Amino acid sequence: MTSRRIFSVHSESTPRAELIEACKNLLDDQRRSWPQCGEGYAALESIRVKEIACRGFSVHLQFNPKRIVSTGAKVDAAAIRQRLCFLCEDNLPAQQRGILYRNEFLILCNPAPIFHQHFTVSLTRHQPQVWEPFLDPFFALSKDLGPIYSVFYNGAKCGASAPDHAHVQVCPKDAIPVEKDARDPRRRKKFFDRGSTAILTLKEYGRPTLVFESTDAIELKVIVRRLLAAAQQVLGIADEPMLNAICTYRDGVWRLIVFLRSKHRPESYFKEGAEQLFVSPAAVDIGGLIVTPREQDFERLDVPTVENLFDEVCLAPQVVEQIAGLIQ
Repeated sequence: MTSRRIFSVHSESTPRAELIEACKNLLDDQRRSWPQCGEGYAALESIRVKEIACRGFSVHLQFNPKRIVSTGAKVDAAAIRQRLCFLCEDNLPAQQRGILYRNEFLILCNPAPIFHQHFTVSLTRHQPQVWEPFLDPFFALSKDLGPIYSVFYNGAKCGASAPDHAHVQVCPKDAIPVEKDARDPRRRKKFFDRGSTAILTLKEYGRPTLVFESTDAIELKVIVRRLLAAAQQVLGIADEPMLNAICTYRDGVWRLIVFLRSKHRPESYFKEGAEQLFVSPAAVDIGGLIVTPREQDFERLDVPTVENLFDEVCLAPQVVEQIAGLIQ
């Protein structure tokens, strides 16, 4: 990592408060010094938001034209081979800088933000988007940023715009609606406890949701690995199961929210004309904030469309329960 890219350095011994302050300072600097970033955040001032009350749950819609590149990203193997990796250092914009985190990751400002603070945390070397090898830094980052931010992961086949380069994203805590819903005692249904970890689901939530709460990061990592193995067994696959994950750390407890997926994009995404719904669901969308870069989709989305979207791209509830049962 060249020094011109490094805004500041955060090691394991650096106080957590310094990392949080560095993230805020980085964003202020990049908004001033990097025009693309400044324009992206300025555009947030004109986004439109509305709420849709579905059966038993609500979602928020965000009309955000700047997200057109991410929503329309070509993520098939052929397209990946034909383009430069936009998360590798040599291909970053000249004015983009970041925080070197634990000598292995670079915290970068997202120039097409969904949130008023939106970061991408990418591996400093080019390596495919797979969650399991990076569980240690994933939970460490969640803890280091926990008082202010949440960390989320999009699988290579269900939301990652760079499936060829390992990365996660960071947003303000509770910016994704499921974070608050997962704390609502009226929604929570416990499956079982395993050591220091509770495994729960959310009732009447429109899509199967697994919630893991733990005071022990080592135990939580073991359970996540069991989850991945159980999903592979039930689904009969060898690769990482399709999933989105959102993690928070509050008062000594990690809360990990996982959505298991059946497909990346709905069939309507690939249609043409009036039949096309240009929505590409990832962690933020499945978490209850559906981002639409086109105004016609923002206006078109209604209760049946949202409910059908979740049904189509998420695993069936009985399959998720079968997978959860194998974790015990």
